Amino acid sequence: MPTHLSADLLAHARAAKGFMPEDEGELLHRWARVRLPHGPALEVGTYCGKSAIWLGGAAREVGGTVFTVDHHRGSEENQAGWEHHDETLVDPALGLMDTLPTFRRTIHAAGLEEQVVAVVGRSETVGAWWRTPLSLLFIDGGHGVEPARADFRTWPRWVEADGVLVVHDVFPDPADGGRPPYEDIYLPALASGAFSEVEVVGSMRVLRRTSGDAGDPV
Repeated sequence: MPTHLSADLLAHARAAKGFMPEDEGELLHRWARVRLPHGPALEVGTYCGKSAIWLGGAAREVGGTVFTVDHHRGSEENQAGWEHHDETLVDPALGLMDTLPTFRRTIHAAGLEEQVVAVVGRSETVGAWWRTPLSLLFIDGGHGVEPARADFRTWPRWVEADGVLVVHDVFPDPADGGRPPYEDIYLPALASGAFSEVEVVGSMRVLRRTSGDAGDPV
């Protein structure tokens, strides 16, 4: 069985709106293939489904389910006047961002509706009720300080023993990008003693849970 994303899904991933370089997408796909046989994966921060294709492709190949959590109103950096604003994603009736319809079209076109499950709601609200152990957790949500801290408070504790936490947009050098994923997710995860870094590609960091189990505080 090939370890790279299939040609048809790669075309869909390339066409989807989003901010996932292919080498980082390949890393996500490869780790999802390893971990999905052991339990579900969960993504925090869906946007329009680009990274969900990389994860869902792994689920189609090896089995398993990918949950992806987002309120679909856009992160701070997606709002009008910010660098990553896309006016085509604004609901004209409400004047608010709404990425859910685009996400649904993306996943339908890729043929991944059986593998990728959208959970629509704020990360911390959904996570307050979450109890299922995760084999892989991918955090790529809001990049402001408070959203990043909320994601760290909420989700890493549900990574099972030997499962992995993957964090996107980790920039140790401030000149390269925003600080919250680095300062408020990546560094606290390492400092907790529950996770150890096992791989780096671009701005992606893969941390394996080496202490504790799902549900234990981090």
